[in-house]
Amino acid sequence: MRIYESLEGLKNRYPGIVVALGNFDGIHLGHQKLIGEAVTSAHRSGGTAAVLTFYPHPLQVLRPERTPPMLLSREAKENMMAQLGVDLLLMLPFTMEFAKRSPADFIEKVLWGQLSVKGIVVGYNYTFGHQGRGTPETLWQYGEKYDYFLNVIPPVKVGGQIVSSSLIRSKLAEGDVVSARKLLGYYPFTEGTVVLGERRGNTLGFPTANVECPEGMVVPAKGVYRVKVEVDHEIYIGVTNVGTKPTFHSNSQRTNIEVHLLDFCGDLYGKKIRVNYTRRLRDEKKFNSVTDLIQQIRMDVQNARVD
Repeated sequence: MRIYESLEGLKNRYPGIVVALGNFDGIHLGHQKLIGEAVTSAHRSGGTAAVLTFYPHPLQVLRPERTPPMLLSREAKENMMAQLGVDLLLMLPFTMEFAKRSPADFIEKVLWGQLSVKGIVVGYNYTFGHQGRGTPETLWQYGEKYDYFLNVIPPVKVGGQIVSSSLIRSKLAEGDVVSARKLLGYYPFTEGTVVLGERRGNTLGFPTANVECPEGMVVPAKGVYRVKVEVDHEIYIGVTNVGTKPTFHSNSQRTNIEVHLLDFCGDLYGKKIRVNYTRRLRDEKKFNSVTDLIQQIRMDVQNARVD
């Protein structure tokens, strides 16, 4: 997969572009179906499967105070796009100037003028152009003029609910990582670098890795979780505490992610790891004594060993 931040010259280098349009935060089951349709259509006709999206998220430019925490980092999004078979990822910088483009201007000068698209795939609720005035209906109206086909993907439902990034964020805010996984199609995860912590875990008999989570990313609700941790292409079962460590820091507001890997010996400092949340074990709580805390951690480890 090739990644571009400019569209200059692409229509002459990549024939028969079929493009999926959207923000794709989380690349959940609905996004996967949409992107899959673009990939299938492009490859069936010998063309190029492309995804056109923006960085940063448009809300970060238009209404930063309303920007939700992201489900995927840019790097994780790029990796997942490649796994889905995308040939071109067009990650365009989103600016106030770009936001002022009318829907017709976006179709004429971007989709047709710079890409000469042969096909467009969007979700049923896709909007674009100045103030979001463009809709799938708008794209359909211009299809004959610019000779492209349009495929509008209906809502994808799980358990009677429409899959959406906002629904997934609400599930994670409740600590319901099992439901979030059903909507995402993969375990919700935190990816980050292991940094030096307080080293308290060693004194308790349960050494932990402190994960530095990128700012602006979603983390599940405070609590203790069973996790599968990816380290150097190996998978380890673990227990993760997401929270403020109230037993030792009663007034702290900073959320920490501490991971104890079962059956692991080695140095994790400086390594990038991926913490996949498989299920929630319990709430985070303040213990009356260190002895009570150690006893509870032992129980958490026992529970985590049960798949």
